[in-house]
Amino acid sequence: MLGVFVGSAALIIILSVFNGFETVILSMYNTFTPEIRIEPSKGKTFDPGTAFFRELRKDPRVDNYTEVLQEKALLRYGNGQYIGLVKGVSNDFLKRKKLDSTLMQGSFTLEQNGTPYAAAGSMVQLYLSVNINDDFRDLEIYSPKKGASSSVVPAEEFTVKTIHPVGIFQIQQQFDESVIVPIEFARSLLGEEKEVSAIEIYLKTGKSIERFQNETADKLGPAFDVKNRVQQNELLYKILNSEKWAIFLILTFVLIIAVFNIIGSLTMLVIDKKKDIAILSSIGADTGLIRKIFFIEGMMIALIGCMAGLLAGLVFCILQQKYGFIKMAEANFITDAYPVALKWTDFVLVFFTVSLISAIASAISSRLSVKKLEIKSEL
Repeated sequence: MLGVFVGSAALIIILSVFNGFETVILSMYNTFTPEIRIEPSKGKTFDPGTAFFRELRKDPRVDNYTEVLQEKALLRYGNGQYIGLVKGVSNDFLKRKKLDSTLMQGSFTLEQNGTPYAAAGSMVQLYLSVNINDDFRDLEIYSPKKGASSSVVPAEEFTVKTIHPVGIFQIQQQFDESVIVPIEFARSLLGEEKEVSAIEIYLKTGKSIERFQNETADKLGPAFDVKNRVQQNELLYKILNSEKWAIFLILTFVLIIAVFNIIGSLTMLVIDKKKDIAILSSIGADTGLIRKIFFIEGMMIALIGCMAGLLAGLVFCILQQKYGFIKMAEANFITDAYPVALKWTDFVLVFFTVSLISAIASAISSRLSVKKLEIKSEL
């Protein structure tokens, strides 16, 4: 019973910690990863001024509608050079929640008194040594001119714009290699008068993302890709899920070893209860009934241990959530204590896993223990 107790509690605690890490990581990603992203299935840009997109902007379910124009470009700051992503965004971008939580330095001020400003990712700052406090040095951005032919002077093939960085943000390398600028600045740099690369949408609380995605995809047809967060970050979600299930399988094997101790326990119990079994047999109990008794005994041992373990794991996780008494080793991590997130599906999964293993172990042990027992000889 103690073995099952420890195994069940460990499973719940480990799964809840993985849920906590998943929540923390996804909350960081979700600041920059919209709930719905609309992109052209072919080509890089499309016209957002059509009747459908005008109606989409006014949809009562939409809370945040951001137009995005992005492209790779050469970034220069002082003597440093770096190939990064220039991401032009409309004004709604700054209305996103928890945007400031990603900042390492400065602010997300993209425009002030008609002057455009930029927010650079931490990788851009690392390679270019960007100093947002240096008012006399700007970030230079080089982008190839549309339709430009080979020229004797290479500089004539590029559009060059300067912009002052006022903020540094850090999320993950995928985002940290970019520079966020106003969309008007990006249009001027890339030579796009009205087209955009994507439209990023956040819905109001309680609105169905799946239904909105399906409706939008049906109306737009195959010319556009309408992606939710999982589809935008498929690799991230696959890694998180695979790690969680790998740990679950490892701990399940440990739990199997603990549960199969029931075989030894029931075998000893059968030997100890030979005379009682003989008495039951003499008053009419057949072998099937005796096996059933020991099967139930094995299930009671396992399920009592399991329920106690689930309760202990629940109490531990609630205390960790509230007090955070187990700290992280890395002081510079986004949270100082191990994050925990409880999911009822984990409790159901562990309970059914233990029940299944216990049923198999109890059935095997009750059958093997009673099979060769000479009941009559004990009378």
